[in-house]
Amino acid sequence: MTPSLLMAVLASGFIYGITPGPGVLAVFGIGAARGRRAGAGFLCGHLLGDVVWCSTALIAIVGAREIGSTAFDVLGVLSGLYLFWLGLRAIRAKRSGVDVPQGPARQPFWHGILFGLTNPKAYPVAVATFTALLSSRAELLHWSMLPWLIVLSFIGGLMAYAILIGIVGARQVRTLYQRHELAITRLCGVMFIGFAINALAHALPGLVTNKA
Repeated sequence: MTPSLLMAVLASGFIYGITPGPGVLAVFGIGAARGRRAGAGFLCGHLLGDVVWCSTALIAIVGAREIGSTAFDVLGVLSGLYLFWLGLRAIRAKRSGVDVPQGPARQPFWHGILFGLTNPKAYPVAVATFTALLSSRAELLHWSMLPWLIVLSFIGGLMAYAILIGIVGARQVRTLYQRHELAITRLCGVMFIGFAINALAHALPGLVTNKA
């Protein structure tokens, strides 16, 4: 495994874990209401869902690559279009005015597990994010390195969650986050569009060449 591939997988897990979404919003609400320990408990439970969805996404990506370059390129185009759509939605987002759900107060860990495993957007976002960041190194992906890919994505997610645990629990942080939530969401939208362009730039030439 090359250093560039290693860093790409780490970055994929990190970005997937730290990008604002339902889980991040929930942990900020739980942390502000019950403190850092409760927020950490929720994230530890939520991490199980991340491992399941990221592992499934990596299996799909490596499987597409092993089937052939055309299958991987098709996956890259679909992922790029999906990320572009998510980015546009984020850029055009409006303040909802709805408070962050805090979940069950007594069992944040089990709430995190349920939350992570039942998020309907987790799998497509994981596939799209990993495909966008790994598309330039597709030729390096093989079944034999799948366990290492999963471990590295897990480490990247842990790094993201360590940062989140470090800042949750303070009402000032939640207030600051909510005050600038719209700007943060739109910045993430720009980032998603950037990933989408990267995925499309690597997938479309391959499809055009194969058709020719």
